[in-house]
Amino acid sequence: MEGDVVVIGAGAAGLAAARMLAERGQRVFLLEARDRIGGRVWSSPTARPALRAEFGAEFIHGKAAETRMLLREAGTAAIEDGGESWTLSGGKLHRDESDFFSAAQLLEGTRSLSKDESVEVFLRRFDGNEALRSTVEGARRFVEGFEAADPAVASARAIDQEWRSGVDRLIARPLGGYHPIFQHVRQACAAAGVHLSLSTVVRRVRWEDGAVTVEATRSDGTSNAFRARCAIVTLPLAVLREDGEGAVHFTPELPHSKRNALARLEMGHAVRVVLEFRTAFWESVSDNRYRDAGFFRCDTLPFNAYWTQLPVRSETITAWAGGPRAVALGRLPRSAVIEKALSAFSTALADGGVAREEFEGAFFHDWSSDPYARGAYSYVAVGGGDARAALAEPVRETLFFAGEATSTDGQAGTVNGALRTGQRAAQEALTVLRGKAARA
Repeated sequence: MEGDVVVIGAGAAGLAAARMLAERGQRVFLLEARDRIGGRVWSSPTARPALRAEFGAEFIHGKAAETRMLLREAGTAAIEDGGESWTLSGGKLHRDESDFFSAAQLLEGTRSLSKDESVEVFLRRFDGNEALRSTVEGARRFVEGFEAADPAVASARAIDQEWRSGVDRLIARPLGGYHPIFQHVRQACAAAGVHLSLSTVVRRVRWEDGAVTVEATRSDGTSNAFRARCAIVTLPLAVLREDGEGAVHFTPELPHSKRNALARLEMGHAVRVVLEFRTAFWESVSDNRYRDAGFFRCDTLPFNAYWTQLPVRSETITAWAGGPRAVALGRLPRSAVIEKALSAFSTALADGGVAREEFEGAFFHDWSSDPYARGAYSYVAVGGGDARAALAEPVRETLFFAGEATSTDGQAGTVNGALRTGQRAAQEALTVLRGKAARA
């Protein structure tokens, strides 16, 4: 099968790239290993028709112009995140006094460092400073929770640069989740002529200047080869870096600069459990104390945080573990993880066992054990300051790279970051393809 461009991966970046290319007259093959589109965006129906369980991306971070444009196209909207924040301290929940702005200001000190260091090493500078204790704890919590990162590995400078972008300071949700807009993009791709192949696992990318052959295997065992003038690779960082069984092999191998960039980035780990209850019982326990709760932060428990769907009221609670906590939970059976999520939530609320009485079921996903993700989203390791830009660089006007790990404007780890990089890679490919056509 022959076309102009092969796009590998039908997540946010791949869909955005394929749509843009096809709408501009290119013949596009879009290959996806899963039996669904979306990649690390994954919504699943629940017992309640009006509510879907979000296994992956759930929030809109920052201004997110590309995401909000898709929302308008799909006839839906963003709803600003709402609700009070509570933190478990001393065995009791208290109104959250931690301040993201204070934590971000603390990391501004990384700009004067002569050499990059990990977040953990940087934060140890403040050991014994009682006045800054809560701010330091808040910074560590944000790195583990928001970034799904290990503070002992994450670059302090890179975290500061990302927080400076303001992406994490404005949070909203797509009304009805991400499912409607991703279905909208899929329909737009089909209307533009994109050839989408699901359950198609890419095994090898053979390339030379101006030509690629992508070898893939379908779920029924049949093999296919897709030939084009270039390829856009949107594989998650950990999958792109994998060199064992199930890896995507490049022939010839990627240049040293690309492999070096991959080595200086890390994949964050995340475990998510969506708990379904008969009623929103937490709104009425403790004399309605948590009626308007949006987030429960639980540093001393197996899960970093729990959150409701406010401003939409529902009977579900999402349990989230990021960074080292997710790694620890990933070693346990599914049933044990769900049990920990349920019991820890009950412990945090001190509800006398009401959570267990109201519990109806749960959805669970460990992104690190997902063979087509191998983690949640990327972060920069110590000394990896320019790694994202290096990963984004095209190779010999033939291989182009997109995905949240290639985002260089502070939007790494977000859906909007992935969408924007997909459009950027598509434009890079179009420039090359149209230039070659003009010279022909």
